[in-house]
Amino acid sequence: MKTVVVTGILGQLGWELERSCPASVRLVGVDLPEVNITQPDQVARLFARTRPHVVINAAAYTAVDRAEQEAEAAYAVNRDAVRLLAEACAQQGAHLVHVSTDFVFDGTLSRPIRPSDLPNPLGVYGASKLAGEKVALDVLKDRCTIVRTAWLYSSHGANFVKTMLRLFDERDEVHVVSDQVGTPTWAANLADFLWAFLQKEPVPAGIYHFTDAGVASWYDFAVAVEEETRTKRGKRVWVRPIRTEEYPTPARRPSYSVLDKHSAWALWPRRPDHWREALRRMLHEMDHAPA
Repeated sequence: MKTVVVTGILGQLGWELERSCPASVRLVGVDLPEVNITQPDQVARLFARTRPHVVINAAAYTAVDRAEQEAEAAYAVNRDAVRLLAEACAQQGAHLVHVSTDFVFDGTLSRPIRPSDLPNPLGVYGASKLAGEKVALDVLKDRCTIVRTAWLYSSHGANFVKTMLRLFDERDEVHVVSDQVGTPTWAANLADFLWAFLQKEPVPAGIYHFTDAGVASWYDFAVAVEEETRTKRGKRVWVRPIRTEEYPTPARRPSYSVLDKHSAWALWPRRPDHWREALRRMLHEMDHAPA
């Protein structure tokens, strides 16, 4: 039985990985406060106790705007902790799957971004995640896989979909940025891909991109959430498009972050979901979740 350690088990992706874990895998999920992966002694004890074959690093500092003022904290989790995990994997002979982000790119391309395209982050969050990628690849070489994803949401945890649902209950009109384009990704689909990916022997190394299929702006995403939930809510909420400059934030966002997923999809034994289909399935799941 393969032992897989998942860091960030309490987050969206960690939760989806835990509930979809194959019977052939012994999953050990860790998160704060029990295990702090920025602490060398705690990482050493974790590896001594679990002796993993694979580590999926789903832990990250993801507060994009706050990172502009908390760069040290962002780098501690997104770079320094990754180094500790990579070095422990090297000693253990384990494979590291490090989950990264579209924010390593500047969004200036007008075509889907390939794994081989040159990163150029716009802010601290993206720069810290890119630094983590580089550390992992430098330490582990062919025993490391980087999986970049984007616009993640789930029925678990805080995310854009849940924020929209709350605003739709509170307001009759919501303004959402329409000039930032990417692809919403249901964390359940990413988890399914990762488990299928880990069935490969050996686990493929290198950099991969994974999101659901299709393209959307945040405005399109919000409109879809509103339309899919209107009947249950019993009222229509008007979603109005605005430009990025009308909604200033401390951190700059890439204006175009559609990822080219074909190399990842080729390793996934199922048809990719269009993002709207995935959204519909997730909302159905939320509606039928136990009280």
